[in-house]
Amino acid sequence: MISNDTSQEDSQLIEQAVNSTFLSKKAHVGMPPLEKRRRAIAFFEFWPGWVFYLPVAFLWLFQAIRYRSLTLPLCANPGFFLGGMVGEAKSDNFKQAGSYAKEYIAPWCTFINGSQCLPELLEHANELISQNGFTYPIIAKPDLGCRGQGVQIVRNEYELKQYLLSFPDSAKVLLQQLIPWEAEAGVFYIRIPGESYGRIFSLTLKYQPYVFGNGKDSLRTLIEKDSRASQLSHLYLKRHQKVLDMVLASGQPFRLAFAGSHSRGAIFRIGNHLITERLTKKFDKLCSDIDGFYYGRFDVRFADEASFRNGENFKVVEINGVSSEAAHIWDANSTLGEVYKTLFAQYNMLFRIGAKNRDRGFQPGSLVQLAQAWMVERKLGKQYPDTE
Repeated sequence: MISNDTSQEDSQLIEQAVNSTFLSKKAHVGMPPLEKRRRAIAFFEFWPGWVFYLPVAFLWLFQAIRYRSLTLPLCANPGFFLGGMVGEAKSDNFKQAGSYAKEYIAPWCTFINGSQCLPELLEHANELISQNGFTYPIIAKPDLGCRGQGVQIVRNEYELKQYLLSFPDSAKVLLQQLIPWEAEAGVFYIRIPGESYGRIFSLTLKYQPYVFGNGKDSLRTLIEKDSRASQLSHLYLKRHQKVLDMVLASGQPFRLAFAGSHSRGAIFRIGNHLITERLTKKFDKLCSDIDGFYYGRFDVRFADEASFRNGENFKVVEINGVSSEAAHIWDANSTLGEVYKTLFAQYNMLFRIGAKNRDRGFQPGSLVQLAQAWMVERKLGKQYPDTE
């Protein structure tokens, strides 16, 4: 890694960045009101993964016997590496988009960190940003990674420099235009191969978590008193350690997390009431222009609820393949029975799509390929910078 020499000027820039990053005049602009739930989190929400997904594993084995293939879902999206299960680059998924679909993807570019000395690398990155038609502030994130790993807002060249200093050498960085809308959703789309139209299986609203000042308590106290934020204080106290003693004015919102990932603290709500015929037709047209895509989730940012219902004013920031799940299951009101009913339905559909594509001549990847890709992604994930 490149060594870092932080000057007094750099320290001032860091302080300015911290203040401008999380303080805003209003929370959840463009989103439906964040309704309170009878509980801050579902009792199963943060179970260990191996416990939570054990029933899904049994279903997978049952379907594998039925369809005579343990890895059949890996050919559900033949245009994506291993169907988008693990080890696929975000940029490779974007590259499958045709001219129409590209219009809805937020502008992006990639480069290899450490491929040049830092000044030359920064110059190269700025050239790519300009060539691809976007400007600071931008989003920096790993091209290979999941669950919001290493996602940060970068407001200027200085912050890009700091990001690259903390990023593993020889790994690919993806830079993307920061979409100026806070409203975010996960749109889970499914289409059976050979059919002209698909459906939006699930729509999840993603709310960035906030606490609100009262003019007397420190940020640390606000986090520890909040019914939900306190459950994730290990994330937030580390992330905001430089400003934990700050006292916010009464009513002042403070954003605790930016990345729209459940594991990073985002609040998920069922948004299926936003699914309309117009929105479905828009995603039908968009998805039909993505080569080899039949099953997965689009993470999108949108301007407001009304235009999103009409299939307007939204941008795709990520396309996820067969490892996707209907994220509305993480709504705190969900029951465990509802969760497994949803997961079983989506995985039954996943095997069905894989079987259809196998009949069309596509072959799923092997367990060896899957294991190798998982180990590479896991190793890199441990080296990425903190998530904002």
